Amino acid sequence: MNIYFCGSIRGGRQDVNIYQRIVKKLQQYGTVLTEHVSSGSLSEKGEDGDQAIHDRDMEWLMMSDVIVAEVTQPSLGVGYELGRAVALNKRVFCLFRPSSGKVLSAMIRGASTNSLFQVQDYTEDEVESILEKYFDTIAKN
Repeated sequence: MNIYFCGSIRGGRQDVNIYQRIVKKLQQYGTVLTEHVSSGSLSEKGEDGDQAIHDRDMEWLMMSDVIVAEVTQPSLGVGYELGRAVALNKRVFCLFRPSSGKVLSAMIRGASTNSLFQVQDYTEDEVESILEKYFDTIAKN
């Protein structure tokens, strides 16, 4: 299974530690095409070559069987990826931590009426178990 992980890069790297935990767990279910998003050495400046990044990431998005996005830290790039994933009729699982004090965009929360698009509130303590439950459900279907 090809998994595309979305997390904020240029929007802020405050959640990199949770990204690392998510990617580590996702690797149990398949190939994480975007594991670099969880790298502690990746700064808010990201990588060089905007056009190359866009084209590479869109290719990976098209190759993906499922998209997992940590959406607590607002990010224009993550929002763009999610919109493209919906347009491609991909399965999307968004994770949001209400304890952050932030409010999730209505465009993300409201999209969860589509059966392929799910939003799950979580705490850091339960992130691995929530991912297990989600991927168990996919395997059964």
